[in-house]
Amino acid sequence: MPKPTKGPRLGGGPAHERLLLANLAAALFVHKSIKTTETKAKRLRPLAERLITLGKRGDLHARRRALTVLRSNKDAAHVLFNEIAPLVADREGGYTRITKVGNRKGDNAPMAVIELVLEPVTPKAKKSAAKAAPKAEKAPKAEKAAETEKVEEAPVEEAPVEETAAEETTVEETAAEEKAE
Repeated sequence: MPKPTKGPRLGGGPAHERLLLANLAAALFVHKSIKTTETKAKRLRPLAERLITLGKRGDLHARRRALTVLRSNKDAAHVLFNEIAPLVADREGGYTRITKVGNRKGDNAPMAVIELVLEPVTPKAKKSAAKAAPKAEKAPKAEKAAETEKVEEAPVEEAPVEETAAEETTVEETAAEEKAE
């Protein structure tokens, strides 16, 4: 169980904050995106992520734990377990996204949109590419040393390759001329 937050609560006491966050979570699951203040969105994120993790488990105990938080809001629980959980099954975390949208007109409160991230997960090829990049930086140093040694061999090896390329272009040109006729 996470440690309760210290300092002022949202809208009053801890019971009111718990009820407020439960209602926000239920609205988030039903509507997939809600607009609220930045502070409420930041306080809602850990609760929503924890409930989605329960939804991914999908067993009876997880459903009952989610219903205790959602205050028996069976519509939100149904959407969480049957619609949202299958969409985020491959995702390991980061189920929500908070986007700041400016200030509210009446009281100038900073507003944000909190939404569920339901896009499919891309494989983690970026990390392996990032690891390969430092190796690639080391490789040019070794290649430069090898190139200085191969300078004498390079013209000898390149000459047949250029002839082969010239022959291929000649064959392609003759094929194009035959098609033109």
